[in-house]
Amino acid sequence: MPAYELVHAYETVNLHHGGGVAKIELNRPETMNAWNTQFGLDLLAAVQRVAADDDVRAVQVVGAGRGFSSGADLKQGFDPGPNGRPDVGGVLRERYHPIITGVREMPKPVVAAVHGPAVGIGLSLALAADLIVAAESAYFLLAFVNIGLVPDGGSSVFVPARVGFTRAIEMATLGERVPAPQALAWGLINHVHPDDAFEAEAEALMERLAAGPTASYAGTKRQLNARVYAGMAEQLELEASIQEEMAGSDDFLEGVTAFVQKREARFQGR
Repeated sequence: MPAYELVHAYETVNLHHGGGVAKIELNRPETMNAWNTQFGLDLLAAVQRVAADDDVRAVQVVGAGRGFSSGADLKQGFDPGPNGRPDVGGVLRERYHPIITGVREMPKPVVAAVHGPAVGIGLSLALAADLIVAAESAYFLLAFVNIGLVPDGGSSVFVPARVGFTRAIEMATLGERVPAPQALAWGLINHVHPDDAFEAEAEALMERLAAGPTASYAGTKRQLNARVYAGMAEQLELEASIQEEMAGSDDFLEGVTAFVQKREARFQGR
């Protein structure tokens, strides 16, 4: 197992190095690593830093505390737009899309090591990685529909690419948890390990990748990106445009209010 050293502590993200591996640790454990403004800035900086570091041959993304990421912080994740509603489109274009694209185009393998929940944009981040390994108790959730939104952060590309339309439409419209063993059976993720063996197994994978042919991995990513994710930039823009529409809806306002009040949302279809 690599002996990691903390090389930079951002406000909401920790960056560790060890044995050719960079570990990006999402570090808002009090919110289950929910994404707010500072988090987006810190995560983008960390992704760009490890992408440019030739000493880093493999990258692991993990969550501090009880889970990987609970998605957007609905209490402080968005600045207000001209209509007074959250400027979701601006946040996606300026902060989230560069993170997702940076992970996907990084010239080295990226592994998402997921324990607990990977929800919303947190799930999108995991899906942007090359390999996803999960603890047996982890779960995956396209939660956008539960607050009147649509998938974003590239998840409308990544989910169908991994599991096909049938599973993608089920995840996107029903907004239900997909437990790790089910996610493995569907092909959404690569490996599931017992909780008590999860960290060691994830680290063994990182050691293997860090010792491998980095240029070969980068070339493989370029090939698969060109084949499987051709048109991703256009799809990200479509996601942002549709999400802007949804953020202006009464259903979104009701969905967020219900979430904060911990009650069932009463959607009206407008």
